Amino acid sequence: MLRRVPLALIVALIPLLGLQFFGPRLPRPLNLPAPQTVETRNPLIGVHTRLTGVGDEAYIRRTLEQVREMGAPWIVELFPWAYVQPRSRYGYDWAGADMVIAHARRQGLTVVARLDLVPAWARPPRTTDRYLDPEHYADYAAYVAAFAERYRPLGVRHLIIWNEPNLRFEWGERPPDPGAYAALLKVVYPAVKAVVPDAIVIAGALSPGGALDGGQTRMDDMQYLASLYDAQAGPFFDMWAVHAYGGQEPPDAPPAPEKANFLRIELVRALMDRFGDMAKPIIVTEGGYNDHPRWQASVRPADRIRWTIATYEQALTYPWLEAVALWQFSAPYATRSYPDAWNFVAPDGTPRAIYDAVREYARGRQGIGDFGF
Repeated sequence: MLRRVPLALIVALIPLLGLQFFGPRLPRPLNLPAPQTVETRNPLIGVHTRLTGVGDEAYIRRTLEQVREMGAPWIVELFPWAYVQPRSRYGYDWAGADMVIAHARRQGLTVVARLDLVPAWARPPRTTDRYLDPEHYADYAAYVAAFAERYRPLGVRHLIIWNEPNLRFEWGERPPDPGAYAALLKVVYPAVKAVVPDAIVIAGALSPGGALDGGQTRMDDMQYLASLYDAQAGPFFDMWAVHAYGGQEPPDAPPAPEKANFLRIELVRALMDRFGDMAKPIIVTEGGYNDHPRWQASVRPADRIRWTIATYEQALTYPWLEAVALWQFSAPYATRSYPDAWNFVAPDGTPRAIYDAVREYARGRQGIGDFGF
């Protein structure tokens, strides 16, 4: 014989059942340290981190503590659109970004947010996560604006719009198209400024160097920049990002159109000035040296140390340079190949020699001459 469940018991069970369903989906409270400040002799020192998507709060906290202790006030971090709106344009999952930005703020770091990677719902089937059609420019702009509005109270103002759009790979396996990228900026910029007027919209971050495959694989970065100005994109960004890798030359090696080295930033500066953008600053969001023992494009570990510190020091001579964020501070996994040799810190948190040298420089414990330049 079935017995009727008392109504009072049903009412009491409803909150418990709701907690079982919604509880795992609620963001967990973060274990945030006391606020810190960065001690450094050079306020332009920065690094590119690789933290979004890790989900390990202890790893994120430790990494950002090490960045601060090295004396770097700046980080560049990718916050993929595909992570925040994975299923549709309706609703946002901010948990991963919240974790990184909250911990960076507690360490006293300035976050430069790179925003790209397209969710599957916003692109055609069998396309890559770099493929963005004009019909979804407004959706992407809404994401950037929502990101800006959420994190401006936490000090985030710098927003990078896409990455290396002059590369076929980064433009969704399509030939680079500066006109299409200019059109994207014209949609994003007003959307962001409408909600965060003092946001800094950053364009650029081009792959440095000349054309590859007649511009089909890579469009010459200088040609691409000039084409953006021809497309009237100038009023739709506040700062230009540059990837300024040193290659196998010291950072004071003279620039040339056919060379990709650190001083290519001077060519970029001159081109921007020619188009009347003298007042806009530049920020280096990737750069540096690789010291893998068996990679053909690497340098000796001693040269990497001297030239990295020389890069940071030389940056101080450019009043128009906002920061220099070198690639890359660390990665959560090892490739056991040359990509590991970009790192300042191993995946397990062990500092490499480059980390110790930059920390000593940033804290003023050694003079510039002690590093051999």
